[in-house]
Amino acid sequence: MTDVSPVRGPLHRLRLTLDMIKFEHSVFALPFALVGALLAWRGAGSPVANVPAKVIFILLAMVAARSAAMAFNRLLDRHIDARNPRTAGRHLPAGLLDVRFVWTFFAVTVGLFLLAAWLLNPLCLLLSPVALAVILFYSVTKRFTALSHLVLGLALGIAPMAAGIALTGQIDFRLVALMIAVLCWTAGFDIIYACQDYEFDRQNGLHSIPVRLGIAPALRVSKVLHFAMIAGLLWLRGAYGLDGLAMIGIAITAALLIYEHSLVKPQDLSRVDAAFFAVNGWVSVVFGVCWAIDILWLT
Repeated sequence: MTDVSPVRGPLHRLRLTLDMIKFEHSVFALPFALVGALLAWRGAGSPVANVPAKVIFILLAMVAARSAAMAFNRLLDRHIDARNPRTAGRHLPAGLLDVRFVWTFFAVTVGLFLLAAWLLNPLCLLLSPVALAVILFYSVTKRFTALSHLVLGLALGIAPMAAGIALTGQIDFRLVALMIAVLCWTAGFDIIYACQDYEFDRQNGLHSIPVRLGIAPALRVSKVLHFAMIAGLLWLRGAYGLDGLAMIGIAITAALLIYEHSLVKPQDLSRVDAAFFAVNGWVSVVFGVCWAIDILWLT
């Protein structure tokens, strides 16, 4: 496939780029990040200044970081995507976007992320290259390790800790439990998603848990990871002394994950998209709303 698209205006290409990176799926990590910020705020030993402005900068950093990571992933994978029947219609392999424009978009979003980190506090700026390295590293991992799902989980999992640091300028180590919970949740649903490409990945030397273990065992690993997520959230609720609404959020999250796994069978992967996109969007939003209200109510 060609890397050159027909000439289009920059706004049209920007719209195509946002469509390519599934910009609307930023919702997956944002609620967890905001809960992390709220928990750090509740646990801070001193008042936190300029909270509204910091929340805006946190949102900017989160959206910019995810956009940069997704653009980087699409750029690195464009030749692989072109060979995969499931992904050959994506914007870069299909020639709908040119590589130079997407690299420019990547550079701009990296710049916005670093700007937001600078505007937040010195510790955020100091750690921003580390965060950027983690979220970009995922894009190369499936070329050499079946643990790529865990790296993606870490990329999303650092968001709550990063948001807590951004708001308070301090590290609340209790948020490691939320980081691990998000890691397990993300790795679990990414394993489900990777089952779709089992044959292609196996034939092309790409690595994943489904390729390493087979589809049925991989789905069992996904279930274990999602169970670990719920266990981590239960511990976190106790560590922060949250009330019944947080427990309701955990219960609904568990029910949604059970439903997600009911949609996907080793012999029938036709509903993976419903499991991946719809259910996990609801997991994030329901968890975020329930915990945010609980934290704000008690603070």
